[in-house]
Amino acid sequence: MKIERLGIVGAGQMGNGIAHVAAAAGISVVMRDLEDRFVQKGLETIAKNLQRGVDKGKLTASDKDETLGRISGTTKLDDLADCDYVVEAAIEKLDVKLELFGTLDRIVRPQSILATNTSSLPISRIAAATKRPDKVIGMHFMNPVPVMKLVEVIRGLQTSDETAAVTKAFAETMGKTPVFCRDFPGFVSNRVLLPLINEAIFCLHEGVADAASIDTIMKLGMNHPMGPLTLADFIGLDTCLYILEVLHEGLGEDKYRPCPLLRKYVEAGWLGKKTGRGFYDYTTAGAGAPA
Repeated sequence: MKIERLGIVGAGQMGNGIAHVAAAAGISVVMRDLEDRFVQKGLETIAKNLQRGVDKGKLTASDKDETLGRISGTTKLDDLADCDYVVEAAIEKLDVKLELFGTLDRIVRPQSILATNTSSLPISRIAAATKRPDKVIGMHFMNPVPVMKLVEVIRGLQTSDETAAVTKAFAETMGKTPVFCRDFPGFVSNRVLLPLINEAIFCLHEGVADAASIDTIMKLGMNHPMGPLTLADFIGLDTCLYILEVLHEGLGEDKYRPCPLLRKYVEAGWLGKKTGRGFYDYTTAGAGAPA
């Protein structure tokens, strides 16, 4: 099965990143979000990231224009009806994804594959919302999508060998490295990463060190390219909380219990870079300073 037309649900940082790499690989993309302002913001982000490539001499202006020309935006799910493959990149909440997959199942032609970019939720449960569970799979891209090579591929109980093979080939077409893992809460990436981030937040919560010191220790001492608190801000603190709740509930161990400080920040609307404030302040001229 050749993927010629890709549908993406969600124009946020993950959705527009997936649209970027797919269009750059020569695939026609339809990117959908709830409101036109979200769609336009996603398209603007793609254009800005492509221009950065032009400025660095990695792309030509013609490459940029051709890639953008392969992407269209919409607020209608019906516009994804004739897509060969659809990737859902909506908010990390199971009820939202179940409703979306039930709707997509009715809209998108029966032979097409439906994938979710979920970073923690059960693929088999999402697949059960459709009448094509054999054509549902997890395709977890890493952030930022245009830069990170990994795609974590997760088969549900009923995912077919054909769906897995098409997904592997599709990821490779986009220049990604697909790695398969089983359908467990958080898969591998976030089952390992989120406890690390959570423990860093506990260190801040308990006054062991300030945010900048915690991040510097992990960068210089463990050779991490980015400190865990900075990374949490980039992921989104609400998303970090959702994933930890999935891990805590799904695996039943206290080591996954979200730090109270994380809950407070999310309740306050301090969600990280996307809101201008998280563990760092992104609203001032010196953006990225400790908040």
